[in-house]
Amino acid sequence: MDFSIRTFRVGDRNAVEALWARVFSDDPPRNAPGRMIDNKLKVQPELLLVGEILGAQPDEAGATSPPIAGAVMAGYDGVRGWIYHLAVAPELRRRGLGAQLVRAAEERLRALGCPKINLQVRASNREVVAFYRRLGYEVEERLQLGRPLDPQ
Repeated sequence: MDFSIRTFRVGDRNAVEALWARVFSDDPPRNAPGRMIDNKLKVQPELLLVGEILGAQPDEAGATSPPIAGAVMAGYDGVRGWIYHLAVAPELRRRGLGAQLVRAAEERLRALGCPKINLQVRASNREVVAFYRRLGYEVEERLQLGRPLDPQ
């Protein structure tokens, strides 16, 4: 199966919202997919990427697979880059799309002059930690502190 990575388009919204809701079903309300898309479209919208299935074939019922198979957000604040909410449809994992999305985000961040990329993974999600380690990311000993600004 071949994939193509491109910048998010308005017509991708429903597919990306559905993908993120499915993959990140336990996210807090502040990470509601529609809200994240709205916010990202205000700041560096070119760093919201989607992975499309090329040449999707109809199934037995005549429906084609959703062309959006994955998505990722990236950001750069002038000091470091970040990768957020990488998601690949569960049935399409282990085919290289996640790695392609990460590499595409890295390329765009590099083009902005970004010297280092950070990302966050729940410590309990060992499979995802292993995925990023295979891509060259290392676990860094840091304490993460956070404070929600929105009471929701």
